Amino acid sequence: MAQARGVATSRSLFDPAILSRASVDAFKKLDPRVQFRNPVMFVVLVGTVVTFAESIRRPSFFSWAITVWLLLTVLFANLAEAMAEGRGKAQADTLRKMRTETDARRLTPDGSELRVPASDLSQGDTVVCESGDVIPSDGEIIEGVASVDESAITGESAPVIRESGGDRSAVTGGTKVLSDRIVVKITAERGKTFMDRMINLVEGASRQKTPNEIALDILLAALTIVFLPVVVVLDPYSLFAHGTVNVIILVGLLVCLIPTTIGALLSAIGIAGMDRLVQRNVLAMSGRSVEAAGDVSTLLLDKTGTITLGNRMASAFLPVGGHDEKELADAAQLASLADETPEGRSIVVLAKERFDLRGREVGGDHSFVPFSAQTRMSGLDMGSRHLRKGAAEAVKRWSVEQGGSAPAELDSVVERVAKAGSTPLVVADGPTILGVVELRDMVKEGIRERFDQLRTMGIRTVMITGDNPLTAAAIAEEAGVADYLAEATPENKLELIRKEQAGGHLVAMTGDGTNDAPALAQADVGVAMNTGTNAAKEAGNMVDLDSNPTKLIDIVEIGKQLLITRGALTTFSIANDVAKYFAIIPALFAATYPQLGALNIMGLHSPTSAVLSAVIFNALIIVALIPLALRGVQFRPASATSILRRNVAIYGVGGIILPFIGIKLIDLILTATGLY
Repeated sequence: MAQARGVATSRSLFDPAILSRASVDAFKKLDPRVQFRNPVMFVVLVGTVVTFAESIRRPSFFSWAITVWLLLTVLFANLAEAMAEGRGKAQADTLRKMRTETDARRLTPDGSELRVPASDLSQGDTVVCESGDVIPSDGEIIEGVASVDESAITGESAPVIRESGGDRSAVTGGTKVLSDRIVVKITAERGKTFMDRMINLVEGASRQKTPNEIALDILLAALTIVFLPVVVVLDPYSLFAHGTVNVIILVGLLVCLIPTTIGALLSAIGIAGMDRLVQRNVLAMSGRSVEAAGDVSTLLLDKTGTITLGNRMASAFLPVGGHDEKELADAAQLASLADETPEGRSIVVLAKERFDLRGREVGGDHSFVPFSAQTRMSGLDMGSRHLRKGAAEAVKRWSVEQGGSAPAELDSVVERVAKAGSTPLVVADGPTILGVVELRDMVKEGIRERFDQLRTMGIRTVMITGDNPLTAAAIAEEAGVADYLAEATPENKLELIRKEQAGGHLVAMTGDGTNDAPALAQADVGVAMNTGTNAAKEAGNMVDLDSNPTKLIDIVEIGKQLLITRGALTTFSIANDVAKYFAIIPALFAATYPQLGALNIMGLHSPTSAVLSAVIFNALIIVALIPLALRGVQFRPASATSILRRNVAIYGVGGIILPFIGIKLIDLILTATGLY
């Protein structure tokens, strides 16, 4: 189905509009009050000011080159963050254009209508919306049913049905009524509609640092503090050794040794993780929830619509009493001709596929018997012939009333079908029972492989269903889930989540109804469906605008990707710093201590060229890693041990090798151009 995405507008990584806006924002972020939030880059900014002052006092090519490249280091870090934020701001601008001021038809206490601006509506007001009206604010339908166009919110062009009562009564401000008349009770406070929240979230205005980011910030600050005295003491040490190390060299050395790479990209990684969710039409209410998704170890999934297709489909004709399969298929198809349910349509289709039964003529003397909760049957009366299909007990009772009896093997066939997780539908032609149609809630293609991937990552999957334990066990076995909760109630779900959390597990689940709200609030990652109630959306910490429960698996993968990306770049940054240390120090002190010349394995031209080459490499590597920080490290299902081994092998080893190569190449270029 064609979709015109609203929130999740696809943009290239280096979209010119975003890049130009981010370039301007990179300079704005030079404000010390902004830089102070990132201790590593704040040190670089202070170092830039120091070298700038020293360059004015004692101008030289070296001092000005160091100053310029230190400034570029800060700007490149700001650019990475601004580009991550810029994608959200561009999406927020798109949402603002969608949000238009409209009039509302507010109901007065005497039942009359009063036209008021939507901005004047208060929580608790009731408004009337008819075909063509834009719903003025978030609310719950308290009267009526209507077809609603939600493409402004979800990007999905197909209309949805909203009605009073149940779990599909919530409506969102800015969506459009396509048919009928509804009365809506406003549930949002002024300026706090779902659209306002969406704009703030995708723009990043409400994003707070996660505990993991805060801990990493503290680690980076600690490493910076450790290297400060190490570098400062080099000055008196050089004097003692009758050498010289000026301030410019010390600042350049400090910037190269502190973890500038991960310090520059840390914020961008977190923002980009939320942006990847937005691109999949999922709104995370906080960065904490995205990070928690990456640490989830238990996944609770509804059976219907997530693990299975949601509609029971005819899969087999099982004759009894000596009748053959074609005879059963013929009667079942005739009894289903007027049945517009997915189950009824599937019976007609299966009979066509198996026995080429099509183009049926029922004649003029006939009447269709609709299904009712009382009879639990439906069928066709055609002259003297009376066909029925329905629940086993109901059809057996009806057959006996017609003067027939149930075949001996019927109960065993019905029981076998039920134990297999399917629904048995018994078919009778008057007093004669012909057999059973097996209806299966089909497990989605490829879902077992997805669960195998999750198992590889150490994630336990639990299927939640209202089915009886026999049916639940059969579907759980076919789908490959680790466990199931049958005949689930809201209390059962909440108890299961608390039990898992008490065992030290982080839990994720989806839900759309008011009865899911307690469990969504308790779960570490609660994904509410946009089609669900406001109570569910308020309780969850994510909202899936597409209302696709299967997306919970994608959310976990995005969370994993965020953590893997952060871990990979942290590994690279630390290895990078170690390599730069061993590359620079021998060249820096070779003149004072000739014996150290043996350690200058790269043969760098001079102490100043070594420092300048390292500073230039330090700045350029940030630019080179921006795409990786924004796109994320490619996710591959694996255990934590495998991921750690991969990080060390690729990003650890790469972080050690690249500085030696890069610094040497830059040193050769500086020497070849005659600058040194």
